[in-house]
Amino acid sequence: MDSTLLKGLLLLEHLAGSETPRGVSELARALSLTKSNVHRTLQTLVAAGYVRALPGGTYACTLKLFELASPVVARIDVRQVAEPFMRTLAEQTQETIHLSLLDRADVIYLHKIESPQPVRAYSSIGGRAPAYCVASGKALLAYQEEALSHLPETLQVFTPRTIASLDLLRRDLEQVRIQGFAVNRGEWREGVCGLAAIVHDAMGRPAAAIGISGPADRLNPTALRRFSDVVVDAARGLSRALGYNPITVSSHPAPRHARGPVPGRASATIV
Repeated sequence: MDSTLLKGLLLLEHLAGSETPRGVSELARALSLTKSNVHRTLQTLVAAGYVRALPGGTYACTLKLFELASPVVARIDVRQVAEPFMRTLAEQTQETIHLSLLDRADVIYLHKIESPQPVRAYSSIGGRAPAYCVASGKALLAYQEEALSHLPETLQVFTPRTIASLDLLRRDLEQVRIQGFAVNRGEWREGVCGLAAIVHDAMGRPAAAIGISGPADRLNPTALRRFSDVVVDAARGLSRALGYNPITVSSHPAPRHARGPVPGRASATIV
């Protein structure tokens, strides 16, 4: 067990639970630590941005703890909040519905509703797929481009339609941001297509992606064009249910489509 790390966590927990800032002596007494240990650990926490030093030699937690916890809370809440939006989307499209999260360069399926059709796209809750190959992954990558650092310049090819380079992927993600949704044209599994849009949390950050997938003969360009509005509407409704307001949140602007239709948006990309 790392005793230094444990001391730091104990200090953070104590400060987070305190209604007022605390001094070194108070913390040392409360946690049965020496003053030198407390002072040294506090300086590390200050340098890391989790604690701030106040006048009079006292210390308090910063909002970094809130920032750290918020994505975890969002992941826990989003599945339950998403259920009615996913049900509506399933009724409207009759295709498999996914709620997905980004984990490094992979997308993870957090929740799904199976298509009632006898032939449907196969996936499993907790399953993974390369984010750059599926619609939900590309919707997430478009707003979390730091995840591209986990990918090589030359990408693994799974089908003839797989995007094969980071440069081409970046162009595709730019189009996703412009039109407000992402499309998978059989890039992960041949004959399986999809459509997805980003979901924002109350802070304007990407919380998840919601989308549909199905056989390419059903999700042809015409169907994808037709379903793009309902998928974006589902993502927009779920974002609002999570507290997102594009007017008040400026750090992560909403997709253009979320502020109104983009003329000619689909015909240029769904091919």
